[in-house]
Amino acid sequence: MTSRALVPAAAHVKPTQQALARRERPVFSLSDDHAMSKKILDTHNPDGREVDVNIILHIAEEIFKQAYPAGIDGMLHGAHQHEGNIEALKLEEKASLAFDGILEGLAYIIHKVSCELTCKCSSGGDTHSTTMAILGMLSGYQWDAKLVISLSAFAVTYGEFWLVAQMFATHPLAKSVAILKQLPDIMEHQGSLRSRFDAIKELINAILEVTKIIIEFKKLPSQYITEDQPPLSVAITHIPVAVYWTIKSIVACATQLTTLLGMSYDMIVASTADTWEMSSSTHKLRNISEHLRAELNRCYQHIQEKMHVEYYQMLVHLFEATQFDNMKINRAMIYIKDDILPLEIGTTHTRANIEVLRRKTVLLLLSDLDASPEEILVLSQFYIESRSRPEFQYEIVWLPIVDRSKGWSDVQEQKFKELQALMPWYTLHHPSLLEPAIVKFVKERWHFSKKMMLVTLDPQQGKVACPNAIHMAWIWGNLAYPFTISKEEALWSVESWRLELVVDGIDQNLIEWMSSGRFICLYGGEDIEWIRNFTKSARNVAKKAGIDLQLMYVGKSNNKERVRRINNIVTAENLSHCLMDLTSVWYFWTRIESMFYSKMQLGKTIQDDKIMQEVLTMLSFDGSDQGWALISRGSFEMARAKSEIITKTLDDYTIWEEDARLKGFVPALIDYFLQLHTPQHCNRLILPGLDGDIPEMIVCAECGRPMERFFMYRCCTD
Repeated sequence: MTSRALVPAAAHVKPTQQALARRERPVFSLSDDHAMSKKILDTHNPDGREVDVNIILHIAEEIFKQAYPAGIDGMLHGAHQHEGNIEALKLEEKASLAFDGILEGLAYIIHKVSCELTCKCSSGGDTHSTTMAILGMLSGYQWDAKLVISLSAFAVTYGEFWLVAQMFATHPLAKSVAILKQLPDIMEHQGSLRSRFDAIKELINAILEVTKIIIEFKKLPSQYITEDQPPLSVAITHIPVAVYWTIKSIVACATQLTTLLGMSYDMIVASTADTWEMSSSTHKLRNISEHLRAELNRCYQHIQEKMHVEYYQMLVHLFEATQFDNMKINRAMIYIKDDILPLEIGTTHTRANIEVLRRKTVLLLLSDLDASPEEILVLSQFYIESRSRPEFQYEIVWLPIVDRSKGWSDVQEQKFKELQALMPWYTLHHPSLLEPAIVKFVKERWHFSKKMMLVTLDPQQGKVACPNAIHMAWIWGNLAYPFTISKEEALWSVESWRLELVVDGIDQNLIEWMSSGRFICLYGGEDIEWIRNFTKSARNVAKKAGIDLQLMYVGKSNNKERVRRINNIVTAENLSHCLMDLTSVWYFWTRIESMFYSKMQLGKTIQDDKIMQEVLTMLSFDGSDQGWALISRGSFEMARAKSEIITKTLDDYTIWEEDARLKGFVPALIDYFLQLHTPQHCNRLILPGLDGDIPEMIVCAECGRPMERFFMYRCCTD
């Protein structure tokens, strides 16, 4: 142990003078920082040498941790001895790395700075002069290295002090050194010194925090952020002053420790102001830490934005370039790293690798956390059916599209888990795995906004085979496999506007009625009185016409509770059949709506497409406040009208009764509808907002004129 730690009792500078010197007024305050920057920068002349600051900082940090581990009482009574042995073993590996060349060129400069700290502090030198002298010694080093070297130099002094303090009671050599340093007297008054040692420890923690932040700035990736452009160019202007104040705080700690040697009990008690100065320095460094941390966060945000742009551009390039298989795009769109199993089957929580998607048609299911249970239930039926059919080689992968920049709450976590648990297909293990650039990509390139989407990626290259297959999935289910645009066109090429297309297999009664050739009437609306009158009139007319007419109430698309109440009344009063399962009501109207969007996706227009015209008529029925009815027999005979016309037609049955016998019931019905039709009408069409899917103009299905366009906002908690 070197003589620099000794302070002779008969020193020329008396302790009282030292105490006064320690309590000097700071050379400059916060308002002086700008003025002092030039003086600090004048000491900075880096020569390009690099220092592995991380290992050295780790060793210094371990010294601080072991020297004063949990307060002076526990240290003096040996409570930390066992933990210290364990930590020493952990430190051994780090130390061996440091000795292996890293500290070889630094030991001298650390010793030199340590001497500067000890000698200047012992002789009553002011902290500013000592700080500037240390900065001058370290002029050839980078700012982070200046801090770590200074901190290591103080760690040597601090470690020596506490090493002797911990061992003097049991080790003869330590006892002899302690006597020369008057450590037994200091430890005898440990109660009076507790606040001072605690204050030193708090200041050391603040010094470490600033040091680590400045080191973080050095680690920022240069490919995404440079020192000559904001925000890093702004941040680094604050580093020199921060380094100055941090080294000055190191000097203050060394002063506190060194001047304890040789002080009497009375002087220790009288130096309470020193603790206040330490607390003041700690407060200042914490403010510096907060400011630097804010600047660092701005840098990280800048880096993240650059990385997101890079990832976004990579996705664009991948979909434009030729691929050898589908895995590169699958990885990029789901999870690009190999560190975890990113896929999870929702219902079983079985984890899987992306390799399960190789050479398979992949349907990327895009939705937010407000996806409806009906959507998942119906899609689940299709998916489960496909598992028993080896010809259907496709997999669904749910990507929860969530803007995590706004935070992630426990409520969102619960909603995610509830939705995930309903899905028998692959899901992303957690939304946090999804790159923000993917969220931006699906919104900007694939026009995802709110409504669920199903994007088909082909099994050969992973290219988009259909921008949104959800519509053909709702219309045809697994018959739409492999869910490509060409398959969608092929399915429509053999379709026509017929009852089988409208109702599909949505209800077993409808299937039986169609197969037996019965007359079928689908009707809807919310006015229960009109429903009572209409069903009564329809039954009476059917009886007079001698036909077997079956009625089915199909409700409305947007009011579950009201439909539920009407279903109960219709059933209780035996007015007609109805779709008792509200999921079936939802599915009926979703299929109608999907026909419109599917046709639009293929570039069809209302003017030239008979099916689109009929679909729009059905959607306008659903969007109106009136009742409506569609009466059919067979595949192609269908007559539909709103409540006023259908009511008038039924009331006037005696007028067209003869035509019904001659032409047939449905053709005669259609003719009479046309006779009652007037130019006056008000049709309302409600379409959910789908970015990129809503056409600029829609013509009225009844008169062919362009419909006025309005915006509607709806919140329906049914």
